[in-house]
Amino acid sequence: MKRTIGCAAALLTLAVMPALPAAAAPHPDGDYSEAYFPSNDGFATNLHADILRPKGMPLDAEHKTPVIMAVTPYGNHSGGTTETQFTATGPNNRFYDFLTLSGALKKGYTYVQVDLPGFGGSSGCNDWGGFREQTAVKAAVEWAAAQPWSTGKVALLGKSYDGWTGLMGISQQPQGLAAVVSLEPVYAGYRYYYNNGVRFLNSVATPALFQVIDAKPGTTQDTPMYHANGAPQAWCYGVNMAIGQIDDPSHEFWRERDLLISSVGESTPLLLTQGFLENNTKPDGAFDYWNSLDLAESHAWFVQMDHCRAWETQTACGGGSNTGPLAAGRAGFIDQAMRFLDEHLKGIQPSVEDPAVAVQDNRGMYRAESQWPPVDMTMYWSDLRSGTYTDDTGINLQGVDRVWSFSAPLEHDVWLSGEPIVKVRVNAPAPRANVVADVYDVDPAGDAVLINRGTYLLRAQGDQFATFDLYGQDWRIPAGHRIGVVVGGSDASSSGFWTAVPTEQTIELVSARIGLPFLYWEREPEEYLDGGMTPRLQGHLGSEIAAGSEIVPGAEIPFNLPGPLVERPDEDEETQTA
Repeated sequence: MKRTIGCAAALLTLAVMPALPAAAAPHPDGDYSEAYFPSNDGFATNLHADILRPKGMPLDAEHKTPVIMAVTPYGNHSGGTTETQFTATGPNNRFYDFLTLSGALKKGYTYVQVDLPGFGGSSGCNDWGGFREQTAVKAAVEWAAAQPWSTGKVALLGKSYDGWTGLMGISQQPQGLAAVVSLEPVYAGYRYYYNNGVRFLNSVATPALFQVIDAKPGTTQDTPMYHANGAPQAWCYGVNMAIGQIDDPSHEFWRERDLLISSVGESTPLLLTQGFLENNTKPDGAFDYWNSLDLAESHAWFVQMDHCRAWETQTACGGGSNTGPLAAGRAGFIDQAMRFLDEHLKGIQPSVEDPAVAVQDNRGMYRAESQWPPVDMTMYWSDLRSGTYTDDTGINLQGVDRVWSFSAPLEHDVWLSGEPIVKVRVNAPAPRANVVADVYDVDPAGDAVLINRGTYLLRAQGDQFATFDLYGQDWRIPAGHRIGVVVGGSDASSSGFWTAVPTEQTIELVSARIGLPFLYWEREPEEYLDGGMTPRLQGHLGSEIAAGSEIVPGAEIPFNLPGPLVERPDEDEETQTA
């Protein structure tokens, strides 16, 4: 749908216990049991684990297997989030889709699902990515690695929150951690709640939701121990809610939860997915995190999708049946994940050489890259127009409400690949004003599709400077199109993307510069991979705004842009040319 500019748019201490027999084996490929063990976090926290062993394989030292593990807040037997199934038996089925599609149990893996403190059958209280949770991840991996039925090799698997716990494993470096598969994770707690000081709605909604999940009891089929462990410890709920509202990324609360600080240089093999178009665990910090690691044995999919598992359909991602097109627009993630796990947990060399990075551009095309942003990316800086804008929450982009800058129509294709950087000098009459910058691909008819966005809270008043990154993208802009950059007080494409508090004051944009990351080399056919348009990308391309013929002519300025894409040099010349 097109929008036109100008319209409103437990306190119970337990020793390590043997696995308990289960009433049923809910997954057809496995035999189910439970276990409890201490977290060793200094708070007498005891963790609960659901165990699925290959069908017919006993829990003994004669039958050792490697372990795939999820450490999760979503493993309650009565339901993971808002659903309730109080008469259910057996474990939560959070990753049954992975077990079914991969055949991991049949292939000789044990699957273990461990509840984070306060959730499911684990005692204690939830900690929103903090010390207690990070310690729980370490304890869970080391417990599984030390079991007589384990080979001592453990991989962490998860999406979203339990994707975050996978990255906590990389930070904590527990004995036995051999690999991590992390899908659409959080990288830093602060960045999930705020973008440079500007709130997301989930800064309030998420902590409230997790106190509800923490307080949920188990099922009528669960043991007294499960219920006693999982009994709510409400003393921490208000603390979590209050401390999470601290808008200061340097505060010790947030530094403890920032894996970009604690994971630098770690070499644990990682298979990561990140959606460029994420509206939940957004790509803020994703590429800084990725490039801070020792990536010799790691792989990533950077995809034009939203908050989905790379193997599921868009319908399943939205909670429906597993029908229709794949959310990632490309098959093969499960196969790659099993090659990855076989290599690092079983020592089986893969029969297929997977690229370090599979990246998808705005045309829906996948290609292989050795890194992202690619090695031939260069930042081109351009001065933007000055002017004034209103710090409001509307999407009216005309006149003094926003400041647009447009390039002339492009003489040749340019390829933006990376995270733009914006530098502004502003004069704000009062503190806590907002500045937002968006980059658009504007076609000859004036229809504009969002490429990048970012925001920054101007904490002071008066004359001041701000520098901030926009979200990364991989976007080829065709000849004849323009690049449009708009600076204002709210996001042009979605007034609800950030939960900004407007000051309704007029902000003087004294000066502004933008660094746009462009590629130098054309990509050859052999660099492209199977795959196509994702449903999320298709919807994004259809959500353009109309830039308006009355705005473009007066806002056209010179942009510093690269020349036409050139043929990639021979490999021995590549580094020198780049």
